[in-house]
Amino acid sequence: MFSVKQTKPTFKCYLPPVQTDVKKTIEPPIKKLEPKLIQGEIVVNEVNFVRKCISAESSQDDLWGKLICTNFKVSFIPQDAPSKQKSQLSHLLLGEHDIPLTCLEQVVTANDTKGKKKVLGSNQKLKFNPTELILYCKDLRIIRFCFDEAGPESAKKVCLAIAHYSHPADLQLLFGFEYQGRRYHASKEHVNGSTPRGGLRTTIFDRPSDWDREIKRTGASEWRVCSINESYVISLSLPEYIVVPVSLADQDLKQYSIFFTDQRIPLWCWNHPNGSALVRMASINDPLQQRKIYQKVFTAITKSHPQRSEVVRCDLDKSLPNIQDIQSAFVKVRQICVIDPFEESEERWLSSIENSRWLEYVRAFLKHSADIVYYLDGKNASVILQEEEDRDLNCVVSSLVQLMLDPHYRSLIGFQSLVQKEWVMAGHRFLDRCNHLKKNEKEESPLFLLFLDCVWQMMNQYPAAFEFTEAYLTVLSDSMWIPLFSTFLFNSSQQRAQHLMDFAKIKAIPQGEEQTVYFPPVWDWSQQFSTKDQTLFNNPMYVGKGAACVQNGEVKTFRRTKQKNYSSTLRGMHGSLRNGLKIGEDSLTRRGSLASELKPEFSPVKDESPSERFFRDWFSRAADQQGLLIPLLLPSHMALWKLYFLRWVPEACIPKGGPITAYHKLSQLVDEIEILQSQLRQYKGPSGTMPLPNPSRPLSGQRRMYFKATSPTPTDFLTSSFPFTPTGNLCRRSFQGTPISKFLNGAKIWLSTETLANDSL
Repeated sequence: MFSVKQTKPTFKCYLPPVQTDVKKTIEPPIKKLEPKLIQGEIVVNEVNFVRKCISAESSQDDLWGKLICTNFKVSFIPQDAPSKQKSQLSHLLLGEHDIPLTCLEQVVTANDTKGKKKVLGSNQKLKFNPTELILYCKDLRIIRFCFDEAGPESAKKVCLAIAHYSHPADLQLLFGFEYQGRRYHASKEHVNGSTPRGGLRTTIFDRPSDWDREIKRTGASEWRVCSINESYVISLSLPEYIVVPVSLADQDLKQYSIFFTDQRIPLWCWNHPNGSALVRMASINDPLQQRKIYQKVFTAITKSHPQRSEVVRCDLDKSLPNIQDIQSAFVKVRQICVIDPFEESEERWLSSIENSRWLEYVRAFLKHSADIVYYLDGKNASVILQEEEDRDLNCVVSSLVQLMLDPHYRSLIGFQSLVQKEWVMAGHRFLDRCNHLKKNEKEESPLFLLFLDCVWQMMNQYPAAFEFTEAYLTVLSDSMWIPLFSTFLFNSSQQRAQHLMDFAKIKAIPQGEEQTVYFPPVWDWSQQFSTKDQTLFNNPMYVGKGAACVQNGEVKTFRRTKQKNYSSTLRGMHGSLRNGLKIGEDSLTRRGSLASELKPEFSPVKDESPSERFFRDWFSRAADQQGLLIPLLLPSHMALWKLYFLRWVPEACIPKGGPITAYHKLSQLVDEIEILQSQLRQYKGPSGTMPLPNPSRPLSGQRRMYFKATSPTPTDFLTSSFPFTPTGNLCRRSFQGTPISKFLNGAKIWLSTETLANDSL
């Protein structure tokens, strides 16, 4: 027994104390690098001792760590702890160095010593050991990893895993189906019963009551909800419930449907207060029936108008660029902004942007939408938007027209409802246009991004008219590449309903459960961001319903008066004050300079057309932020959306500069005003006494502004890319200093799989 007691302390002190200290100094314990996984996520492959390139010129700022491929994302875990200073949005489901697999455009491997390179697809072999991995992302990031010290076989395996899992063979293999099934059952264990509609405030338009409320809101008394497409028996691409003229019987609609492309009968979008309607529809296939069907549809729409005004049909296929043109322009502007080194293109950069035609197409859609606004608002005429399939160009134009005419859609909830109505439920092919399965590049086209760019152009011109910010638009565009939400995953309501019904059976979800509960749309932003980060979506300059302003020394609230039409709101404003600005100050100065620039288009002339008179009349007045908005449409008025296109480009990043500096100051000012208003409301005592406590006062955590007046935020980390950061997206130059565009055969466009595959071994 004694000898046993002696061996224990002897064993503990076996190594000399000095040797133990030396070993600790030379070889510190290796930090265990573990990924943060969400429900249903598993690690597929990983490799250690990977270098993530940070600096374009040297490797001293590069990060060392572990590269991991899961069934959801590519994740890099740095060996060193990140700095505590927050400089970007903190995503609740993705880390700073994470990339969803659906966000990957191309996976390129290279061996710079052997001069080999290859674009990897699914189930492909790699005959060389890669020394570099370059990930080209759909959100315009370019991430570069080097395997200098990594095991060659491990590096090869992780590259092949990333390529394979970023090319799912079937829609059901997208990670969202696994994640939402696990999340649903986990939430049921903690909560008894579901919140109706998942607690969403955004209208989904998947039931008759949603359409009824929209009919009532817009005053479309001569239109009704029609259910002939229940169970998608008429058209697989239309929603189950649509709005049609009261005078059209269901039997007639069924009869007419066979003559439309994909049986897409005319679909009501919106009603103007003057009674004119905005309608969209597909082309009529049978030329012999065209005249008869047009007459029936036009007559029904005319009857729905209180003045029986004319109906105007606009064929968008003949007047706007097609989806291939839009894709080509996007590829070119992406090449210029992200891939081509600035030092090689800076002298011709602006002309290159112009030659890409992206801004030209943005302007074309805005201009066409403004023309339709003239018919609806200026001529009191109903308008039919016609496109062959009614699923692409119509989505853009119908949304922009409503955004210009209806201030409800310029609020955050209203805008989300607009996207839900005119894109998601109307059957935009998100699965094909986003190319989530990477099966058909010919079908890929950034229609939704083009729409968001058009919205940004209007926001840029009328910054007080929109409740949301450009950060919100950018985050919304990024959400297309996160396959966890139902909004951007499907081509139609029918496809969504079918897949989610199958999904519910597989995951043992009770029959009758709301789809928005077990596979929610993107509109519940608490799934992705904290309450604090969501305040970055709020525009401090917004002049909306219920927004406060100071007028003649008094705090007042903007309320939209009920008018016969939106344009009358413009002409009925008080003569000395519009939008809180006195005549002769900023508003007239701006309009005055504009008038000279627009003289060829908007000055009174003898042969002036009614439409020219309409626009000249509108531009001669100060814009009402809660009325009709028409964007400035000269080419010089179109600007590049820098936060989207240049946020990852270090050369374009301005420290302590860009729009965020004004946003920072305005947010603090608005926050201070709201605090004072809250204190005034709280004051209930007699004159001269201290304010009494008011339990209705909003808590500090519920304040609307990201930057608070009471706790000034350090501005050192603010850049023109905020709330994003270009750090880690600097692979324009290789480690040796060769421009990556030349290293990869001087590709003139985003890397072509065909050209690189021909050179690979």
